[in-house]
Amino acid sequence: MTTSLFCIFIAFLLIYFPKLPLSVAMAKSPGGYDNRQPRDQQASLEGWGRRAAAAHANGFESFAPFAAAVLTAHVVRADPQTSATLAIVHVVARAIYPVVYMAGIHVLRSTVWVIGFGATIGLFILGIGSQ
Repeated sequence: MTTSLFCIFIAFLLIYFPKLPLSVAMAKSPGGYDNRQPRDQQASLEGWGRRAAAAHANGFESFAPFAAAVLTAHVVRADPQTSATLAIVHVVARAIYPVVYMAGIHVLRSTVWVIGFGATIGLFILGIGSQ
């Protein structure tokens, strides 16, 4: 398995990284963790708990384009070193993203998001350019 393909697996796992603090925030809310209506409860959270829910949702949003970009570069046999570098950049950005999001550091959060998004775009461009 190539580094880029392995990064898809890591990116998938990173989707669930903010779920633990989100669950803690839900458990600390009045009435405790609501397993019957968890999305309603998540929508009513405030502060870092609400930001954890948003970071978790954003992980899902970023995963599909990233996976598609890696697979595009892989299928067309784009430069494996550049593909690996871009995939690693994306994964590192996605590891940092929920931390700064939950901490409420909005400028850094946006910067890290742009870096991860840029790496995904770079993978697509690399794949398109390799034809």
